Amino acid sequence: MGKKRILLIGTGGTIASEMGDNGLEPELTSRQLLRYVPDISGICEIDCIQLFSLDSTNIRPEHWLRIAKSIQEGYGQYDGFVVSHGTDTMAYTAAGLSYLIQNSLKPIVLTGAQKPIGYDTTDSKQNLRDAFTVAASGMSGVMLVFNGKIIMGTRARKTHSKSFEAFSSINYPIVGMVQDGRLIQYIRPESKANTKFYEALDAKVALLKLAPGIECGVLEYLLEHNSALVIESFGVGGLPVYETGSFYEAVKRGLDAGKTVVLTTQVENEGSDLSVYHVGSSIKRNLPILEAYDMTTEAVLAKLMWILSLTTERNEVAELFYTPIACDIISVLEGGMNG
Repeated sequence: MGKKRILLIGTGGTIASEMGDNGLEPELTSRQLLRYVPDISGICEIDCIQLFSLDSTNIRPEHWLRIAKSIQEGYGQYDGFVVSHGTDTMAYTAAGLSYLIQNSLKPIVLTGAQKPIGYDTTDSKQNLRDAFTVAASGMSGVMLVFNGKIIMGTRARKTHSKSFEAFSSINYPIVGMVQDGRLIQYIRPESKANTKFYEALDAKVALLKLAPGIECGVLEYLLEHNSALVIESFGVGGLPVYETGSFYEAVKRGLDAGKTVVLTTQVENEGSDLSVYHVGSSIKRNLPILEAYDMTTEAVLAKLMWILSLTTERNEVAELFYTPIACDIISVLEGGMNG
């Protein structure tokens, strides 16, 4: 049996950056990246395309669609895909691709680096080797591979800004590891028979992180100008009760106007549970809001963009939101499908 054929999709990021007058900027193409790791040719056969060269701070949902489209166009020709990407928004892109490309029977691997590939001390080369090892394996689905860890695309979050241990798997175990070129798989997520590609997103999904004393006018503005609002609340979740303005009433007005509201937590681990405190239970009991439970904020945002491109009917939105996709949600509590 011959070598697997893998497509490397370049998008920019630190891995492809060189120092300019104003700091690091993405300059290298995907083909130029491979020149630094010629030994990867022993793992698989590789073709390259360069979609764009962006610092990932500048990557938006429209770029997720372009990446997904390039994978769809090459899906019949290749055994796997590697996307080289900046680390700052890689978890968002991984989540976005998890909804745009569902039940992939082939591995779709995102990777990048904390140091450019031309640096003497860089994690770029090893991350690329590991990514191609996974892409040429029998694994399936969208994954993020970094510092030896294999993380589900819906569960990744950047948790370190500088160190090589940049990403963590939130509320879900890592899927496996790559150690000295050897793939060790711990979990085999279920793959369904048919891979499904989607070609649209509603990017008008806003995120509000609550802070002590924040005025509800901010929430009202975001609800007015977006299709949906994700509120990162405190602890297990809830909305503040101030004399100066009612968050409850502001959310109710947004819901009455047909908007979607999701409550989640700013706390990284263990998820939300609105039933615990009065500030959460009264909202959950009386308003048709959605609760994120153990989902990451990155996955919540991307999932809403995907759902709202398909339907805005409240019950259908709720049903899709609470339907697990790529292991994105597992702790839906009894009565979770509020509304």
